[in-house]
Amino acid sequence: MAGKPSIPKGTRDFTPVEMSRRNYIFDAIRQVFKTYGYQPIETPAMENLSSLMGKYGDEGDRLLFKVLNSGNFKDKLSDEQLIETAPGKLGTMISEKGLRYDLTVPFARFVVQHRNELTFPFKRYQIQAVWRADRPQRGRYREFYQCDVDVIGSTSLLNEYELVRIIDAVFKSLNLKVVIKINNRKVLTGIAEVIGEMQRITDITVAIDKLEKIGMEKVLLELEQKGISKEALGKLEPVLAMKGTDPEKIAFLESYLASSETGLKGIEEIKELFSFLCETDLKAETEFDLTLARGLNYYTGCIFEVKATEASMGSICGGGRYDDLTSIFGLEGVSGVGVSFGADRIYDVMLQLERFPARGEMDTRVLFVNFGEREVRFILPVLDRLREGAVATELYPESAKMKKQMAYANTRNIPFVALVGEQEMNDGVITLKEMETGEQERLTPDQLVDRFSEPLNLL
Repeated sequence: MAGKPSIPKGTRDFTPVEMSRRNYIFDAIRQVFKTYGYQPIETPAMENLSSLMGKYGDEGDRLLFKVLNSGNFKDKLSDEQLIETAPGKLGTMISEKGLRYDLTVPFARFVVQHRNELTFPFKRYQIQAVWRADRPQRGRYREFYQCDVDVIGSTSLLNEYELVRIIDAVFKSLNLKVVIKINNRKVLTGIAEVIGEMQRITDITVAIDKLEKIGMEKVLLELEQKGISKEALGKLEPVLAMKGTDPEKIAFLESYLASSETGLKGIEEIKELFSFLCETDLKAETEFDLTLARGLNYYTGCIFEVKATEASMGSICGGGRYDDLTSIFGLEGVSGVGVSFGADRIYDVMLQLERFPARGEMDTRVLFVNFGEREVRFILPVLDRLREGAVATELYPESAKMKKQMAYANTRNIPFVALVGEQEMNDGVITLKEMETGEQERLTPDQLVDRFSEPLNLL
């Protein structure tokens, strides 16, 4: 007897209602990306492991889904190799590909591979699934979608400014209140230099990134366990405890980092970016947050993280500047910056806050009731005209009982039902019923088409 069908943990099926809502998010994000002049690309679900390994740090490498080589891979290995080879090395012998962990590293590979076909600076967006072998929990899935927007081939901070504007425009269109947190990896590098622990910069940034979740005491304990001296931790503590307005924090750090050229460069970039932002009217809040570290190793400059202010959820968007990413694929001196919108977390926030439009606004707008063949022949030309005008329209396929057809419209939350019976055909009209109010009006086919002449604007 066949077992009950199931799907892997951390993955999901999506119903038509859920897909309508997801597409609402994707459409809003895509429209903003296009408005700012970004071009779409796609990359394969699988990449060579050589392209992925070592790009995300040790934790990222552990979370990569590896794909077994096709065919009977064991035929190429002796029993002795299978038994005696270390697990890590054995993995490379039987698996040469992996599912992409994010869209940024594949984008860097894409740029290097197609550099002779691209015009720089190259502005791209990409909306695709990524996979991580993480522990599934609320807001964290093993398969999820990212909506990335990047510009590569330019070092101008106007690109960072534009990304903040894009973030603001996306969440404004989705009616979500957010705070955009901003930091700079050069500032974090400068702090590591000042406390004399530059060789442990990765440990420091990973620990600082946890400050909001686990608190200062546990962060300091974790760093001590990593071998960072108590003297260095004593120098670090006042920085982690820093309070005040953004200008006050920046002024404090400017003094604190006086001996670090790299740190002062980061402060200069932060000040320039905020000077641009002061010139514009943003709906979103912006905040300089020193504890923002972004755990990925490839960030080198400004970094961003976005959180919803009305719902309990982790980061729903994040990214930053990466100066060296393409060099790992053999192309030196090409700087890029980008952010990634977490569509699944955005979905969860919007569902919690009830910010999606009514289902009827995202689905079929008009259902024609089927009374029989003669009526259908009257309806079909009108149906075509509505669809040509981008109005989502259905004709019930069978001449079933009226009660059944109306129940179908109710279940689908279709806001309008069109009825064409013998009397309507004789008069050359269509009776349009609004399901929510029960109100009816008699319209000619031309009037009906005009009634829905404005396609539904989801943005």
